[in-house]
Amino acid sequence: MGVPVSQMWTVSSYVLKQRLLGRKRYPLVLMLEPLFRCNLACAGCGKIQHPVDVLRDHLTPEQCFDAVEQCGAPIVSIPGGEPLLHPQIDEIVRGLIKRKKYIYLCTNGLLLEKNLDRFKPSKYLSFSVHIDGLKPEHDRAVCREGVYEKAISAIRLAIDKGFRVTTNSTFFRDADPIRVRDLFDELTSIGVEGMMLSPGYEYEKAPDQNHFLPRQETVSLFQQIFSITKRSWAFNQSPLFLEFLKGRWDLHCTPWGNPTYNLFGWQKPCYLLEEGYAETFDELMQQTEWSRYGSESGNPKCANCMVHSGYEATAVEQTFGSWKGFAKTVSLVLFGTPETTPQQPSSLMNLEIAGQKNKPNNSPVTSELVELKIE
Repeated sequence: MGVPVSQMWTVSSYVLKQRLLGRKRYPLVLMLEPLFRCNLACAGCGKIQHPVDVLRDHLTPEQCFDAVEQCGAPIVSIPGGEPLLHPQIDEIVRGLIKRKKYIYLCTNGLLLEKNLDRFKPSKYLSFSVHIDGLKPEHDRAVCREGVYEKAISAIRLAIDKGFRVTTNSTFFRDADPIRVRDLFDELTSIGVEGMMLSPGYEYEKAPDQNHFLPRQETVSLFQQIFSITKRSWAFNQSPLFLEFLKGRWDLHCTPWGNPTYNLFGWQKPCYLLEEGYAETFDELMQQTEWSRYGSESGNPKCANCMVHSGYEATAVEQTFGSWKGFAKTVSLVLFGTPETTPQQPSSLMNLEIAGQKNKPNNSPVTSELVELKIE
């Protein structure tokens, strides 16, 4: 597993404490979005599709710290937008380190090299760099040429300077399992601490609605990816979640495990769905009708979702909260993840990726949004 022992100990102690206190619902990771502004316009992302006045705004450090205190989760993920565009992101990170929170600062890597001097290496800080494939696939996914090479260069430099570096990859229905395994080899060779994987989820506001994965195709894709495995690969997530993606472990969604705080407040019910906002974390937890969400709820918006933000917290809770989950995790850690045989033939390997080459390398954004992009 690509997670430091100190972090695993903090998380396991936290989970066990919640169970001893009899708490049925508790947060594990706070998704702290200090801004929506970004210097890319990825076709599969719905976060930048906001009015220009919203894109120009950002949370203050004090608002971020207040959200962290309200939530109490041991891990803080800072997505966006592009967090390195925030003028006080270094102050926010220092404040979270002071509070001994484990931080994953998510970035596309374009601004990482020139901003590294604003930070100091710490066991509490990891740069989580967005990499959706090798060069052709990644540049196509982010709708701009040259992004992959710049991100890889930034990863190498950050590692050389002593920073923790992980990656996060989202795979869509045009993903080639062989190329995905090649990506794992590449990221492993340059020394990333761990890789986080997730299937693409149906953002309602995303410009490209044609490549999101239905649940059965998600399972088929990840079975094919892991039909060959290597012990050298390190993943920055629970082994049970990876088994879930392969259809070999049952998990139910716990959206309260990864609550989201952004410019509008506490997002109901989760990072991916926008169905209103709560003013306080307590209001989010107590007044959200959680039974309406998750694949088992019958909610059509949740039917195909297998994303880490809904299920990773469940996997962690099962790992440290049940003997069955703990025993399975220990087995996977000690003896590795067995290779999978796809249960049924899939056409994913034969999807016409070349057809994407003629697609314009820019997503439809307004001229006002383009003016906001800073490199």
